[in-house]
Amino acid sequence: MDLIDGYRRFRRGYYQSNKGHFERLATQGQRPRAMIIGCSDARVDPAFTFDTEPGDVFMVRNVANIVPPYMPDGDYHGTSAALEFAVRFLEVPHIVVLGHAQCGGIAALLRQGGSGVATDFIEPWMSIVSTARETALAIAHECGHAPDAPETHRLCEQEGIRASLANLLTFPWIAQRVEAGQLQIHGWYFDIPSGTLSVLGADSRFAAVPAEDDAAPAPPSP
Repeated sequence: MDLIDGYRRFRRGYYQSNKGHFERLATQGQRPRAMIIGCSDARVDPAFTFDTEPGDVFMVRNVANIVPPYMPDGDYHGTSAALEFAVRFLEVPHIVVLGHAQCGGIAALLRQGGSGVATDFIEPWMSIVSTARETALAIAHECGHAPDAPETHRLCEQEGIRASLANLLTFPWIAQRVEAGQLQIHGWYFDIPSGTLSVLGADSRFAAVPAEDDAAPAPPSP
């Protein structure tokens, strides 16, 4: 199996060169610099994109990089449990919601069952950010874009990031830390074909990060 072959290369190469680092992680525990909430899409690998080392990032991946609202009931809340662990126990100083282009979850949200394929979990999950669909379609209509146009899809992907950032602040122990300046939350968007990262700024717009260090001031970074 290819994955086992990859593991063997890892053991021979990276692990042998960084064995001391893994031993320190095992004995000292993790102290990640940031938490990233990314999409499960196989084409978007945050560890690869941001050139991180093991222990740098506390990572959660789900369909369409969604943060649900704070809802401490008897149901199962995997993303919320990860948020609680990262914030309250690991005390991460940054949370990044990382969206991306060509997101299948967002495509399903825009279709809202129009594919003709019934799903057990995807549509209910995507309904968490249903406001992103409404906002994106309204903006697209004003700009003359069709509901299925690439521009509309991109708008909805970015509105989904905004919706998840808003949901982060419904968690009291996140809102308190943000207010106290102990935690920063970020919205980032990765364009797969161009490899460009855009960052949501204080003006509520996404702006591309320059590829070169000296091209412009860098965005807030974990």
